[in-house]
Amino acid sequence: MSRIAYVNGQYVPHSEGAVHIEDRGYQFADGVYEVFAIHHGKLIGVQGHMDRLGHSLSELRIDWPMKPGPFMVVVNEVVRRNHVKNGLVYIQVTRGVARRDHPFPADCVSSMVVTAKKMKPLDKVALSKGIGVITIPDIRWKRKDIKSVSLLPNCLGKQQAREAGAFEAWMIDDQGMVTEGTSTNAWIVTKDGELVTRDISSAILNGITRLAVLEAAKEAGVSFSERPFSEQEALEAKEAFITSSTSHVKAVTSINDNPVGNGHVGELTARLLDLYVDFIEAKGGPQHTDKWN
Repeated sequence: MSRIAYVNGQYVPHSEGAVHIEDRGYQFADGVYEVFAIHHGKLIGVQGHMDRLGHSLSELRIDWPMKPGPFMVVVNEVVRRNHVKNGLVYIQVTRGVARRDHPFPADCVSSMVVTAKKMKPLDKVALSKGIGVITIPDIRWKRKDIKSVSLLPNCLGKQQAREAGAFEAWMIDDQGMVTEGTSTNAWIVTKDGELVTRDISSAILNGITRLAVLEAAKEAGVSFSERPFSEQEALEAKEAFITSSTSHVKAVTSINDNPVGNGHVGELTARLLDLYVDFIEAKGGPQHTDKWN
């Protein structure tokens, strides 16, 4: 059965989905997106994703394409029509179609595209296999808290990681601090045992999986710090891992080909993966999503 997409009011075969050549998302990257994980038929972190989408749209002054209730009806219908039990649903909203001109057009109607795809179920054994990351300069714009479709620097960084034989690239700001990965949030466990991830500001995207891990850790009594950490601190860390809707909680065992700790998955990382899986299966995602920058 062919995949089904939603494009501006219509459900169409995925291969036939199309937007206008003067859609501002194509012309100017004038749009935002969200990616929901689907776990055992359930959308993960719905409220968090909707809150973050609302933040992104508001910051760019793009209108919602429809009210949140009907919006989620469409999202769930795309998932249903594609028979996705484990996978992802991708949502993109742009300012819409208008004659090419830099200022915002008057009376522009937002465009909306929703697709879904199947993936293998979450596999804790596979996630527990360590990955490598490299570090690269952070060359992105200053509003990383907005989930913009303008991802070229991220694509360049991910390609650089692949060519280096790594899974991910951690980006380093002008102060020598790790911001985040090209498509993930970055975490370390310091040599003193402190769990650290960067605090929320315009320097990073506040990941929904990041929020879920923090909430699960808090409920389990695992202490943590939200603060910047340096590249050097990461290189000296006892453990490291990444989080995202697609990577969940994935251990990092090398940075720039240098082993993290003993080069194996750390105890706290393994525990947090277990806590995260239990948390999303019990609650479906983070319950507190009021901080975005």
